Amino acid sequence: MRHLVTIAIAALALAACGGSKQDVQAPDTAGASTGGAAEAATGGDAAAPNGGEAPRDAHGATASKIKPTATEAAMKFFVVDKEKGPVPSVVVTLVDPKGQKYYSEETDAAGYAEMLVPVGQTYDLYFLGLGTKEIAATSEVPNEPRQTIRTTLIYEFERRAPGKAATRFVLDGVNFDTGKATIRPESFQRLDGIVEYMAHRQSVRIEISGHTDNVGNKKANKTLSDKRAKACRDYLISQGIDGGRIEAVGYGDERPIAPNTTEEGRQQNRRIEATEL
Repeated sequence: MRHLVTIAIAALALAACGGSKQDVQAPDTAGASTGGAAEAATGGDAAAPNGGEAPRDAHGATASKIKPTATEAAMKFFVVDKEKGPVPSVVVTLVDPKGQKYYSEETDAAGYAEMLVPVGQTYDLYFLGLGTKEIAATSEVPNEPRQTIRTTLIYEFERRAPGKAATRFVLDGVNFDTGKATIRPESFQRLDGIVEYMAHRQSVRIEISGHTDNVGNKKANKTLSDKRAKACRDYLISQGIDGGRIEAVGYGDERPIAPNTTEEGRQQNRRIEATEL
């Protein structure tokens, strides 16, 4: 599992009316989507694979498919790792003040992705993931025609050691009726975040796992955890996700994340997790 630890952003815009380069103020930043810090910088994007190109000419492994208009800016992203270079299979999401979302396709082999967004807006930027989505940065798009804004996003990964298990994300807010596998309505918003992730990351497969505390019959607990995991899988399928991309398994009380000696600990152990395979 990739963890976003640091983001560095540099952007240049080329307005069609004058053809002159202008620096775009780097956005203020907040915590990244997996808990890491974010940093912002202005004044260059040397990390981009084709750094000699003007922003409007920037592209990835193939030619750009978009052009800015009088009302839409062309946003061009390069996602790179400081050590390994371009990072493929990342989806960049921009959210406007009214909550409208704009998604890039997955970054290509050059770490490149692009999208068109309306001008005159300030957007929150984040990366799709199984974990909690936190704003990674904000990006202001001036109210000017035919802008191309090129942004370099620098990733730093927490590299998994050989044999180390993939990161498991607890799906906080996914709840069930007591002793049953009936998903409560307030849970759907959290599960919809998984739907969003899988809808835009077409190659991803995940495991949905159910877990319980150690109170009661061990076999019954495992059966219940399995039914709850399958109920979550069924919901994802009902929202259009291919069932072949989702494994559901119940572990019962085999994988506690807190002591079962207190009610608080037992509550933490009664959970649903998602893991990218």
